[in-house]
Amino acid sequence: MAADTAATFSELEGIFEHILGLVITLGGIALFIMLIVGGFKYLTSGGDPKKTASASSTITMAVVGLLVAIGSWFILQFIADFTGIDLETLTNFSLTGN
Repeated sequence: MAADTAATFSELEGIFEHILGLVITLGGIALFIMLIVGGFKYLTSGGDPKKTASASSTITMAVVGLLVAIGSWFILQFIADFTGIDLETLTNFSLTGN
């Protein structure tokens, strides 16, 4: 590895953007899987109250996670509207101030 290939702030911004995109994607996949698992647990509970409660809890937590994600977007939208800053500018990660 050559000594003249030091990381710059713009590379860190790109890494952060990729990680954030990955986290959002994985969150969506986790939501989908939790809904599928909760539905499967509910269908296979056979009327057992403990299994039904476990399935209901799984589905509830998936929906709560979705509501938290949507709520955070609404909070960002409110901040953007309240301050007059464009939402894209508000969510743009920049270490250099550009």
